[in-house]
Amino acid sequence: MNLSKLNRVTHRDIGYLIAGLTIIYALSGIALNHKNNWNPNYIIENRSFKTDIPITRESFNNETAAVILKNILNEPGFKTFHFPAGNKVTIFIDGGFVQINALTGEGVIEKISKRPLFYQINFLHYNPGRWWKYFSDIFCISLMMVTITGLFIIKGKNGITKRGAILTVIGIILPLLFLLIY
Repeated sequence: MNLSKLNRVTHRDIGYLIAGLTIIYALSGIALNHKNNWNPNYIIENRSFKTDIPITRESFNNETAAVILKNILNEPGFKTFHFPAGNKVTIFIDGGFVQINALTGEGVIEKISKRPLFYQINFLHYNPGRWWKYFSDIFCISLMMVTITGLFIIKGKNGITKRGAILTVIGIILPLLFLLIY
């Protein structure tokens, strides 16, 4: 087998092997790049309400919390409560909390749930453990191999010795310019 054919076969086979991983990492990367615009890991829902049940620091207990939760939520999943400061009481529930102003009865419910698909793929992107670190290293080496073998697939005026060289140099210069500017 000649060198050109070996290069094409290597490029093709490694490319197929890492195609799914590349899509998952790219999707996760896009989500994480925009984490200032949205939370890629969690869905956070807030809802306001008002209760007429009297709340005082001295008389508030688990039963009072359960009654309030029964009035505002279908399945509250009560855990515990505390008064963090002043007239506010926080009731912790499964997947969130309820905070109530004891003087006005106005409150907010915050429910937090894992964002489907993105939570899991972002978990991988954050490098969750030693074994995944080595797997990710192999993936990165595979990306470099696909890139290097890809450089030599096309020959002639569109290959690495002409147009390909110009585009490759531009690809190297762009991130360096970004680093210099920012």
